[in-house]
Amino acid sequence: MNRKEPADRSARQRYQALFHPRSIAVIGASANPLKPGGRLVRNLLQNEYAGSLWAVNPGAPVPGVRTVGSVEALPECPDLALIAIPALNVRRVLEALGRMGTRAAIVMSAGFGEMNAAGRTEERRLLEIAAAAEMTLVGPNCSGFLTTTYAGKFAGILTRPLPGRIDLICGSGAIMDFVVEQATRRGLVFSSTVNVGNSIQIGIEDILGLLDHNFGPASARIILLYIERIRSAARLLEHARNLTARGCILAAIKSGTTPAGARAAHSHTGAMATPERAVQALFDKAGILRVGSRSEMIDLACVLAAAGGPVAGRRAFVVTSAGGPGVMLADELSRQGFVLAPPRRRTRERLKAVLPPEATRANPLDCLPSKDGPRTRRILEILDAEEKRRLDVILTIDGASGLVDEGGIFQETLQASRAGSIPIVPVISSATTSAAKLDAFRAAGGVHLTDEVAAGRALGRVLHRPRLYPPAGRMARFDTAAVGRAVSGRSDTLGPAALAAVLAAAGFRLPPQDVVRTRAALTRACTRIGFPLAMKVMGFLHKTDVGGVRVGISGHRAAALAWSELSAIPGADGVLIQRMVAGPEVILGAVHEAGFGHVVMAGLGGIYAEALDAAVFALAPLSAPEALDRLRRLRGRALIEGARGEKGMSLAALAGLMARLSLLTQTLPSIAEIDLNPVKGSGDALYVVDARMILRPEGKAAPRLRQAPNLPMRPA
Repeated sequence: MNRKEPADRSARQRYQALFHPRSIAVIGASANPLKPGGRLVRNLLQNEYAGSLWAVNPGAPVPGVRTVGSVEALPECPDLALIAIPALNVRRVLEALGRMGTRAAIVMSAGFGEMNAAGRTEERRLLEIAAAAEMTLVGPNCSGFLTTTYAGKFAGILTRPLPGRIDLICGSGAIMDFVVEQATRRGLVFSSTVNVGNSIQIGIEDILGLLDHNFGPASARIILLYIERIRSAARLLEHARNLTARGCILAAIKSGTTPAGARAAHSHTGAMATPERAVQALFDKAGILRVGSRSEMIDLACVLAAAGGPVAGRRAFVVTSAGGPGVMLADELSRQGFVLAPPRRRTRERLKAVLPPEATRANPLDCLPSKDGPRTRRILEILDAEEKRRLDVILTIDGASGLVDEGGIFQETLQASRAGSIPIVPVISSATTSAAKLDAFRAAGGVHLTDEVAAGRALGRVLHRPRLYPPAGRMARFDTAAVGRAVSGRSDTLGPAALAAVLAAAGFRLPPQDVVRTRAALTRACTRIGFPLAMKVMGFLHKTDVGGVRVGISGHRAAALAWSELSAIPGADGVLIQRMVAGPEVILGAVHEAGFGHVVMAGLGGIYAEALDAAVFALAPLSAPEALDRLRRLRGRALIEGARGEKGMSLAALAGLMARLSLLTQTLPSIAEIDLNPVKGSGDALYVVDARMILRPEGKAAPRLRQAPNLPMRPA
């Protein structure tokens, strides 16, 4: 039997029990709809749950549901238990359900780890019970699940989920309800909304895993996440990449990333590669679009739902009933990299027959407030017939002008989006004035945005969403065994000889150099290496802080003077003599971030690395194409590639060094921090001019992040 089969079967069983149970028991059911157990029963009945449903209430029968007095009195074992009772009673009930063989339980009860240490102790006991019974446990402190099969939630708006729409997975019940409340007012429809509560066993990564393992034709293609805590970066990465590769778009809010204080770091990279940037690097590698608020998340979902998925390119057209909003949208689309080409002459001629003489026939197409439903239909038909090979998306801006029936405009826009070949994204700004007509538009399946600039920004986010790259492969001139020998038995900060050996074994170029401690050795080193030289004091992590660097040394007399000055610095342990390298300076580095693995950085180098904060970050393992994609986003990239005729670096060569550094962190997971600063040179000839590496003590190696081995990609 394939080893994967038991895991897949377990994932299917857990998914069925949580999302599509054949039987449900509500523990703590009530006839009072103001109590959680009463709301659960009411919502299950209202959304017409078709499976076997039992209420457990020792006091009184619950109308409309078969009621028993205890878990032990249930006529059969339920697939799923919804538990809404005082926290002190949950353990006993969970034990009884475990003895029966219940496959899954969602604990709504509060009063656990979110309260105090005693609550966390009780959570551990619940975990032990669930593990012994092989039961899937969601919560506690959870508002529940709403799926296409059942409404197992007690708070917030109740919707009718449909297959193939949007999945929302939240670490907060309040955020879940607020998002759904606002999203439904825009016409969005959900397939499932899930709150994981305290996540003592099942977190957001695990729910994503269930969606991944059970993906099919009815699965949602838009997945929204609100994450307070990343329990496993590796699982989040794996399942998000799998779902993205299957055609899903994932968007997420990650809260709680602001550090309480600056952390101690021994390198520029350690200071710059913060936990916040580690989260962003993880999302980029996973293909997750990161948003900062509920409104951004909803705008993004509206653009995707209205357009039927991500648009194919950057050619956009704006149809508006008002000039000002059209100009604002055109500006934002241009900022996002879209091209607003004017329509062809034949298109303009056909539009002339439809539009009033005062209307423009450009892009944006200002149709004036007299545009009604029939005129809307003709305009969109003409654009679809004449411009479909030249356009990737049409955005419409409408509202209540008071001159026409805007309801007809809304309906004709919706029909055109279904009949035509160009995706249409409607912006409707008259939410109050057109409330009834917007209700009819949404009831017919329409989705809209309310602000034209937000629409352009959301469309740009989708256009520039993170790409998936294949895992890194092997690299030439990388001697894994020699790297291991160079650090064998070492810890803390590597000395210059060991560090040079590591970098050379990893395939990095070092300029000719030598460490000298006597005047005679200085003369020999200068003769062998040749001038001009750089000289640097040894024994300090940040040499410039102690005045320990001299550059442009052109002869033996200047070298002797520099050697005397550098050797006199208290704490000096020799002087590094190094051939000068011309060209721009960059910094490459990596830092181990707890829970994520190694974050690799590249940016403008030298003494200004932290001051300018011009850097990009990526999560190891990192391939050269992925590194090149990151470098193309670097602020100040023109300075690296060569400005105003100066010789610059090959961005592809620099990307290769980023990938090589990533491979080094995978080969030596004990690396805590490493700086290659600066890396200098021009074209493909790039040299590590200075470096530092700090190792963690033995036994504290970094976890390796998996990159979805079943993705249909070839290694780089």
